[in-house]
Amino acid sequence: MLRRGRFAPTPSGQLHIGNAFTALCSWLQIRQAGGQFLLRIEDIDKLRSRPALAEQMQEDLQWLGLDWDEGPGIGGPFGPYEQSRRELLYDKALERLKADGLTYPCYCSRADLARIASAPHGLSSEGEAYPGLCRHLTDEERRAKEAVKTPSLRFRMPDDPISFVDGITGTQTYGAETLGDFVVKRADGMFSYQLAVTVDDSAMGITDVLRGSDLLDSTPRQLALYGALGRKPPRFSHIPLLVDADGNRFSKRDKSLSLTALRAEGVAPERLSGLIGYLAGWLDHLEPVPAQALIPRFHTKRLNKRLIPVSGEQLRWLRSR
Repeated sequence: MLRRGRFAPTPSGQLHIGNAFTALCSWLQIRQAGGQFLLRIEDIDKLRSRPALAEQMQEDLQWLGLDWDEGPGIGGPFGPYEQSRRELLYDKALERLKADGLTYPCYCSRADLARIASAPHGLSSEGEAYPGLCRHLTDEERRAKEAVKTPSLRFRMPDDPISFVDGITGTQTYGAETLGDFVVKRADGMFSYQLAVTVDDSAMGITDVLRGSDLLDSTPRQLALYGALGRKPPRFSHIPLLVDADGNRFSKRDKSLSLTALRAEGVAPERLSGLIGYLAGWLDHLEPVPAQALIPRFHTKRLNKRLIPVSGEQLRWLRSR
């Protein structure tokens, strides 16, 4: 079977070295397998997304040495490759969920949801588990609430636990009490990440999703959507997040370690791919190595952890010439 993978950034900020780690790992996985690699721009949040940043991201990835077989500018049989142009697909999926009785309107305000924050369970990527406040409202109660507030739409999670085998972290099981029903369409009309990514990965024939460990607990929700839509899920693998010496995640707010900033400083791309190769355990010592040269060395044996610290000394090496 031809393997197909993807990297799907959100153009709300510049790519940083943590994003580069994920992009390079997902690219190496597919290139080593002789598969097809896609770039998809996840700009479903139109207020936060910037077309100029999407262009910049593509330039940064090409600078790093990555290429893709399908994506913006190249096209392909499963386009368009920008989520903002794929909303009809999300609407169609949502209509199926509605017809099967798997969604319900939710009228909870932010204040209502904030009060849930003291609950003992919840998913880091989605916030605390929703306790179903609007799940069993009567038609009369819904009409009364809708008169004063536009509802969001929530997906009814199954009551049984969800288990899956992650390609790196092994068997994962999530109980129903930790999952909770989640929003698939916001009150302002925006489709949720969970729905959009599930529909897109399925429609684009993605067989392998390799992404950061911060999205590990999104997987049971996406698997529930795959099941509800009658679609085959991909294989999931979750790699560690890069953090600084104090354990803080790199973010788009730290522009000094963005790929654009490193390029402007004159940093060679081989130094960044070499640093990533060393951190991932593909190289025995720090050395400049082009991304292409890492294809035969890629493995995930040392990636079964949640975080990988990057020392100040390693960052200084990255910036040295």
